[in-house]
Amino acid sequence: MKTLYKSAADSRISISELMKPSHSNFNGKIHGGYILNLMDQIAFACASKHSEAYCVTASVDTVDFLNPIEIGELITMKASVNYVGNTSMVVGIRVISENIRTGIVKHCNSSYFTMVAKNDDNQSVAVPGLILNNQTDIKRFLKAIELINSKYSRHQEFNDKSFSAVNYLPVLESYKVKVAL
Repeated sequence: MKTLYKSAADSRISISELMKPSHSNFNGKIHGGYILNLMDQIAFACASKHSEAYCVTASVDTVDFLNPIEIGELITMKASVNYVGNTSMVVGIRVISENIRTGIVKHCNSSYFTMVAKNDDNQSVAVPGLILNNQTDIKRFLKAIELINSKYSRHQEFNDKSFSAVNYLPVLESYKVKVAL
């Protein structure tokens, strides 16, 4: 029987990995695609642990690459369920790197993955609720609500059949674009 509510701490996950030359891009920095792959894995593990079900990635929001990661640095990813809906969860991920020789630590990346719990027939299934134990949990939950609402509003506004580019021409005037309708 599934648990009705779980705290974020119950499914929080942390992984660390040493960055090797095989993870680098042509500029000698760790490839962003490799980091995204690791982030998807930790989001899956965190969401699956919370939901007690197989989970799939529904969306990846606000991937912020803040600082480059160097070969030889130790990265640590921390994931937490920040929000739960009926069948979905928003997993917040923070990536830090540490130069293991100097001890310098950098915040390199933050992101939010929306994960959906599935059963063996690939049908979405309900997930346990989230117990908010402290101010940080509440802040993260509210931030996720804002992220969801903003995404929904954006989709509504720009997917609406009544959308007219002409209404937005004044907005575009301050950008480096040339409108050629």
